[in-house]
Amino acid sequence: MSNLSRRKFIITVGATAAGTLLAHGCSSGSTTSSTSPSPAAGSTSSPSAAPAVNVNPADAPEVTKAKLGFIALTDAAPLIIAQEKGYFAKYGMKDVEVAKQASWPVTRDNLELGSDKGGIDGAHILSPMPYQMTLGTITKGNQPVPMNIVARLNTNGQAISLSKKYLDLKVGTDSKPLKAALANQKIAVTFPGGTHDLWMRYWLAAGGINPDTDVSVIPVPPPQMVANMKSGSMEAFCVGEPWNAQLVTQKVGYTALVTGELWKDHPEKALTLRADWVTKNPKATKAITMAVLEAQQWCDKPENKDEMCQIISQDKWLKVPLADIAGRMKGQIDYGTGRVEAASLVAMKFWADNASYPYKSHDAWFISENIRWGYMPATTDIKATVDKVNREDIWKAAATALGVPAAQIPATTSRGVETFFDGVKFDPEKPEEYLKGLVIKKA
Repeated sequence: MSNLSRRKFIITVGATAAGTLLAHGCSSGSTTSSTSPSPAAGSTSSPSAAPAVNVNPADAPEVTKAKLGFIALTDAAPLIIAQEKGYFAKYGMKDVEVAKQASWPVTRDNLELGSDKGGIDGAHILSPMPYQMTLGTITKGNQPVPMNIVARLNTNGQAISLSKKYLDLKVGTDSKPLKAALANQKIAVTFPGGTHDLWMRYWLAAGGINPDTDVSVIPVPPPQMVANMKSGSMEAFCVGEPWNAQLVTQKVGYTALVTGELWKDHPEKALTLRADWVTKNPKATKAITMAVLEAQQWCDKPENKDEMCQIISQDKWLKVPLADIAGRMKGQIDYGTGRVEAASLVAMKFWADNASYPYKSHDAWFISENIRWGYMPATTDIKATVDKVNREDIWKAAATALGVPAAQIPATTSRGVETFFDGVKFDPEKPEEYLKGLVIKKA
């Protein structure tokens, strides 16, 4: 976004925030209305959002339509709930379509196209992908496709799972016992340079296993993970839920660890939009962000967990048995090893502990790790790239308009120095030092 259009956006949201506060009050946006819009087609739930007529004229979005993609993972819940509960319509985006994507490469391809060419305008996405697309490292012809991140969708909630043939090794956060057992074996992740790839690589490297030479890391779409493990096509995978839980339920394998054990409250998925769409439609961007933030608040309330799981389990969304979703969404984790956590401290979060806020410091780590494994050039200007893609200013404008208490709006774009399970620290102000200190790396 140019400086001129960025100033225009800031002026726009500043002028309209007060109007929105008058229209919606200073609540967290979680209350219900007796005059709600009709639920999405096929919904079994009752809507809870106020009608779009409550939108202040000054806040009316430039368009009412947007097409957003999602992958069949439980951390897509905020987009699904925003649709099912009428939150998009509540803020004037009555024609939003939330469309299932077959894989992350398909999501990328459709984002490249944009909705005007049959693709999508935004998506539930692996947090590093908008950076990869903006730099052109994963796009056709390596042509940059500028993207913006307007919210983080969740923290935690992923896992690394192994075939049941390795059950006797009792592997947890320490991957060392697998060095000989997994030599030259196939290990699956969901997308090169994406979050699951980075969690798997970090875990293996911390145990002295080089993911580029000691094993074969392959990409597999999330919904195909369990079937591939059953067929013996791979020995381990890192993916989001419900696929780790399903592996355990079907007694095909076990969970070695949930990713929050590698990095407590780590960032995971993001809500991304094409940067040109954001520039053209700043009010619609804010409306979409507000809808998703309100959905995240709803998703994190304990009293809504059962309904949320029932909604996202439907065939049009995840198409997964409710039993494979509900437990881990409530923090109840059966690892398939005899270990059962009744209330995990690193379960998935959508809103709590600033889970929704897109910290720039976290994106600096994602870029650093992509440099570490050779997915991005070592010369990448980390700070400049993060500043270009991460639109935490839009998040703050949306949160303010929702009446989110000041205490829940971070005062800084950095969460500070992060410490991983192996004691390694990442200082977002000194990413070069972090990279220099790593033993196993490509760059």
